[in-house]
Amino acid sequence: MVKIRKAMMEDVKKLHSIITQSTKDAMVLPRPLNSIYSHLRDFFVAESDEGEILGCCALAISWHCLAEVRSLVVVPEARGSNLGAKMVEACVQEARELGVCDIFVLTNIEKFFAKLGFEETDKNVLPQKIWADCINCPLFPDCDEIPMTMNLK
Repeated sequence: MVKIRKAMMEDVKKLHSIITQSTKDAMVLPRPLNSIYSHLRDFFVAESDEGEILGCCALAISWHCLAEVRSLVVVPEARGSNLGAKMVEACVQEARELGVCDIFVLTNIEKFFAKLGFEETDKNVLPQKIWADCINCPLFPDCDEIPMTMNLK
């Protein structure tokens, strides 16, 4: 059985490793080790009964009443087991508890997020502050990711 829990200090190097591996497949943006340490409280992890980290997902507060679901990764051998959905749901629940009004995601797997209640939107409706990470993306400025939002109110 897999449990979804908040990340802890002992998880950082494994998070960095699985995010880096996923970066090679162009699934997520790279996250330097120091960024994972400084944003550790944003992360949820999926952990097996044996204590193995099978995935991660983060909820990053972007602005007043706005947060981003980011760095969603499930290790290849655990894909298709609903872990991604469970971690996103944990982020959505935390966003509600924090009083966040809207959450967004930039993704190339829009069908997955649509099943979870996200709706496609125009990039221009998201504040410019959000695009700060995009400058570090190898695809910038020709981003192929779809912006999607979910209203929580």
